[in-house]
Amino acid sequence: MLTLPNILTLSRIFAVPLLGFFLWWPDWKLGYLIGFVLYCGIAITDFFDGYLARAQGTVSKLGIFLDPIADKIMVAAVILILTAQGYLRGPYVGDLHVIAGGIILVREITVSGLREFLGGIQVSVPVTKLAKWKTTLQLIALGALILGGAVHGQPCQSPDPDCHTIAESWIHVVGLASLWLAAALTCITGWDYLRVGIKHME
Repeated sequence: MLTLPNILTLSRIFAVPLLGFFLWWPDWKLGYLIGFVLYCGIAITDFFDGYLARAQGTVSKLGIFLDPIADKIMVAAVILILTAQGYLRGPYVGDLHVIAGGIILVREITVSGLREFLGGIQVSVPVTKLAKWKTTLQLIALGALILGGAVHGQPCQSPDPDCHTIAESWIHVVGLASLWLAAALTCITGWDYLRVGIKHME
């Protein structure tokens, strides 16, 4: 049923390849700026599709199915592209910031599998406030990393004489810090979901 909320959800999915195009060239600041605007549009659409579905009483099975998929497709695509283009690189630990992105991806895949399993036995797992905070931090982190690309350009390692200082690339640093906080909340909320799943596997 192609209601307005479902059309908005589908638009988020179809916008992901376009977002990937603008983020593909790490030194293309204009592309990252356009990508940031598009990313914000996708994030806003994420809010409005659910809001409109509830307000209009048009919550559908298709929307319930597509909404979490659209979120995960966007998050996974952005993390993978930013990793490939060197944007999960920063001060002190270099490329180890990739671990935070990996934690988030592993959690998303695991929780998706758990939800599918629990749905098959008619067990629902409500989204907690902590999980919503995790999602918010995740969106802020990825948005800041994209914006950092538009403002500062591609991150560089400290031995590089042309490397930006932490003060100069503060948007990027905020993005990495938020990503680690999101990864920490990801572990906590992921464990909560896992505990529920294990109880129904015994």
